[in-house]
Amino acid sequence: MTVEERPLRADARRNREALVAAAREVFGAKGVDAPLDEIARRAEVAIGTLYNRFPTRADLVEAAFLPALEGAREAAEDALACDDPWDGFVLLLERSVRMQVNDRGFMQVCARAFDPASGLEKAKQANASRIERIIARAQEAGRLRPDFRGEDLAIVFAAATATPDWRRGLTMVLEGLRP
Repeated sequence: MTVEERPLRADARRNREALVAAAREVFGAKGVDAPLDEIARRAEVAIGTLYNRFPTRADLVEAAFLPALEGAREAAEDALACDDPWDGFVLLLERSVRMQVNDRGFMQVCARAFDPASGLEKAKQANASRIERIIARAQEAGRLRPDFRGEDLAIVFAAATATPDWRRGLTMVLEGLRP
């Protein structure tokens, strides 16, 4: 049994959980480049404990945001399950924009590239594949501009979140995406 496979002691498990929860809060508010010492303070552990559990920032970012990417996966699967491809596309965008507006760290995780072998990048690539299917379905149904591509989502997110009322911004963007 390797060190990584060995179950954590109760105190070590609590420290890890506290660090991940603190990272979600701090990264969510300040982004993934927020000071790690602030996360350790919020988790009420020493900075050495943070580095013992998460040797790199990327390790902590992954622990903090893999669950959020699972939420993004669920949004994509719900969108694929919609009978109407346009409704599925709109559902995906509404849920995705809401997640990004409420969590600066999540927005940055979605926009950045990570080590291809990391859990984050694998989850992002799987989600990107689902999103491409959602886009293709809406285009095949004649409901989405044929020139729209997955990489154009960055423009959609930027435009929708540029106003305090993201729903209004998203509605305006969606009107421009119809064929």
